[in-house]
Amino acid sequence: MAANSSHLTLLLGGARSGKSSYAQRLAETTGKPVTFIATAQALDEEMSTRIQKHRSERPASWQTLEIPLEIASHLQQIKSDVVILDCITLLVTNLLMKFVKDDLVDETPFMLAVQNEVENLIAKIREGQRDWFIISNEVGLGLVPPYQMGRVYRDGLGWANQRLAREADKVIFMVAGIPTVIK
Repeated sequence: MAANSSHLTLLLGGARSGKSSYAQRLAETTGKPVTFIATAQALDEEMSTRIQKHRSERPASWQTLEIPLEIASHLQQIKSDVVILDCITLLVTNLLMKFVKDDLVDETPFMLAVQNEVENLIAKIREGQRDWFIISNEVGLGLVPPYQMGRVYRDGLGWANQRLAREADKVIFMVAGIPTVIK
């Protein structure tokens, strides 16, 4: 990391492609203290179990912040030089749920909320001097979702991924646990 600047690495890939474990290995190789920002919410028993499993896989010395929304407004809590944000996928899901009524999404305010969340995050990242590893699923490689909520979600996450990739110093695409640097 250059003096007085942040460094942003975006890790993309499908579900269970190895993004999180690879980000953790990259963070560990820095030898610096790490903060892990989790966007998942334990809304049911299965998700609670997943969250507990993921917590147990992280070093106890890491700071963990559970922040489902408005991440930029919580960054003053970070006490380390390295940050893993896992993940944009669930952050966008959390935003989406605020705009769902009768299984339809109010698309315009949802997209504005995604844009606001990502732009605020990028601005705060660039103000700091940390190494960032941001994880997100790539959902644009499959079929077009057959329902409006899925299409709007895919569009919002796709926009967020593109914006983060433009800003990132490095972009890594994970396939079957194998990292491929694409930027």
